[in-house]
Amino acid sequence: MTADVWLPIPPDEIDGLPEGPDYRFWNGGEDFPADPADCAFYVVPYMKPSPLCVRPMGRMSNVRVVQTLSAGIDHVEPGLGHLPAGVRLCNARGVHEASTGELTLALILASLRGIPDFVRAQDRGEWLGGFRPALADKNVLIVGYGSIGEAIEDRLVPFEVARVARVARSERTTARGPVHPLTELPALLPEADVVILSTPLNETTRGLAGADFLSRMKDGALLVNVARGPVVDTKALLAELETGRITAALDVTDPEPLAREHPLWRAPGVLISPHVGGPTSAFLPRAKRLLVDQLNRYVNREPLRNVILTTGASTD
Repeated sequence: MTADVWLPIPPDEIDGLPEGPDYRFWNGGEDFPADPADCAFYVVPYMKPSPLCVRPMGRMSNVRVVQTLSAGIDHVEPGLGHLPAGVRLCNARGVHEASTGELTLALILASLRGIPDFVRAQDRGEWLGGFRPALADKNVLIVGYGSIGEAIEDRLVPFEVARVARVARSERTTARGPVHPLTELPALLPEADVVILSTPLNETTRGLAGADFLSRMKDGALLVNVARGPVVDTKALLAELETGRITAALDVTDPEPLAREHPLWRAPGVLISPHVGGPTSAFLPRAKRLLVDQLNRYVNREPLRNVILTTGASTD
């Protein structure tokens, strides 16, 4: 069995790694730390472009586990076809919930209460008063109710929202109430004052928030995207923003990053943060705990956590 483990965090900075594997540090540099064919456990560099992340995968003929440090896996999907059968792909469930939940609430509150306007007024030395919408008493719709969606609802509770509706790929019941299937989304959109996108990016969700979706949102509603940029049809969103009918708060965009001249920067009623939902001070300790747990499980031949798929396995 090959024993190399590729880590994007220096191994001497991670307490509790199990003995046995040869740990190699690689965070996307031009030179590989060793022969990729000897890598058994590949931890994908965090917040790096997809082509860089998949670059060694075609040569990882003996890899058994690919572990992302992100909740999404779309950036490694182009390399999966180059891997041998039986490779387990794991995501970073448990790492980003706190940070993404915080940012989601920050974006909602900043947008509703007009914080960007206040900052601009401060730069001008202008006292800008007036009434603004509150989050209290609003109906909120969370589209994508996985662990991040749950974390967002946890943080919504103290703000006295009127109602939280939840949507996921399939219907189920939680302690907080029902989770509606995607097929019920068209009926739920017109009732929501705030629509939060926290879905993974896949063929079902790509372009989900398109012209029809956006047209069903009520006048004055706020769209918040903390998922992936392509979940929203940018052209359709721009058309709605230009009318002033809805507003948006976007941590992710399509394309990403936005070019300086992109019209989304200047669209009315939009607040943009540069994909910062995950990279906070909360990331590193949680990422290290995940890696220590996963690698101990791997070495001890125990079931891994967060297995999203296994290459070569039937999807039926």
